[in-house]
Amino acid sequence: MRIKLDYGKTGLEVEIPDENLVGPLGLQPIPPLENPVEELSRVLADPIAAQPLSRLARGKRSACILICDVTRPVPNELLLSQILPALETAGIERSNILILIATGMHRPNEGDEIVELVGAEITANFRVENHMGRELDQHTHLGDSPNGVPVWIDSRYINADLKITTGLIEPHLMAGYSGGRKLVCPGIAALETIKVWHSPKFLEHPKADCGILDGNPVHFENTAIARMAGCDFIVNVTLDSNRNITSIVAGDMEAAFLQGVKNINQVVRAEIDEACDVVVTSGAGYPLDTTFYQSIKGLTGVLPIVKQGGTIVLAASMTEGIGSPEFVSLFDEHPNLEVFMQRIMDKDYFVMDQWQLEEMAKVCRKATVTYVSHGLDAATLEKLFVKSAVSVEAAIADCLRKYGPEARIAVVPKGPYVLPVVVGT
Repeated sequence: MRIKLDYGKTGLEVEIPDENLVGPLGLQPIPPLENPVEELSRVLADPIAAQPLSRLARGKRSACILICDVTRPVPNELLLSQILPALETAGIERSNILILIATGMHRPNEGDEIVELVGAEITANFRVENHMGRELDQHTHLGDSPNGVPVWIDSRYINADLKITTGLIEPHLMAGYSGGRKLVCPGIAALETIKVWHSPKFLEHPKADCGILDGNPVHFENTAIARMAGCDFIVNVTLDSNRNITSIVAGDMEAAFLQGVKNINQVVRAEIDEACDVVVTSGAGYPLDTTFYQSIKGLTGVLPIVKQGGTIVLAASMTEGIGSPEFVSLFDEHPNLEVFMQRIMDKDYFVMDQWQLEEMAKVCRKATVTYVSHGLDAATLEKLFVKSAVSVEAAIADCLRKYGPEARIAVVPKGPYVLPVVVGT
């Protein structure tokens, strides 16, 4: 069967033997909103467990709106098209409204990327700035979280009279689901906060995983941190396989987020009867597969459905390379993942972005990983503790030799946007 994987901006068509195929596993069909503009207007006026945005904004002198960076396909321009007028109508002067890009520890978004994020008109008429997580003096210390994370949050947000977050709710490899509280932590948290919140103390917990909220210490802690920082109102969306909006939730940071999680669970969950020898997946295409760092989310997403000792074949464009200089240094400093894991268990050791390699280590304990990419050559990939193949078809041929001609091959074209599970586990 010929299947198109999400890959870069164009996709990648691959051939999977029919007799081995399980799937393809994708998002469940659900009608997109017929009129997203009308629905947005409705939820802003009748939010979940909160006053209407127009009422919340009355009497406020300043506002800070958090948006995701360019690695997330959030319809920011649509959301802001009604949020911004609501604030101005309520009396907040345009000069006192800040759109803050919640970069976390990602690079800043500049130039044409700003226009891509919010549109030309908003770029020209409103302040749009980046969170800079390494600049501690741009953050306010709020004390420690319940489990001892030092909480440093961007002062521009803390000092705003009205605090609004936007975002996308989807499965997340550590926090269960993105959206809601994640725009605050890690979105506008300082490195001093993130390095503790993303430490093995939290990430090695068995419930720090995709699709899990109950008992997930990563979710618990960043919810507590977001409460400490304050959040007056959220506006989050869920998307279908074509990135059309399927629902919009607004209101209280926790109640609206949980409703959004219920909405997305109707779409993302894909069940199979038993684990497979091979899983073919993707880094979810642009903008999520531009670096090796981001592509790791595609590996963790399919981990539940690959057999112990199986193989994950992942296709990602990686047009921007491996990731941050710090992330790249981890491969230079460690001969293998075992030595890396031993090193990060030492509380005195820390390198920014080590958490993503820790997530990859979880995958490699269970399965062999093979990458297919036009962005990084084979020699580079094989220095990243993974194997490489010239094509998905070549990788499958190797797997059939390894596991036999009857090997089961699951295909997840949209990578981490899908939550595949084995029934009964």
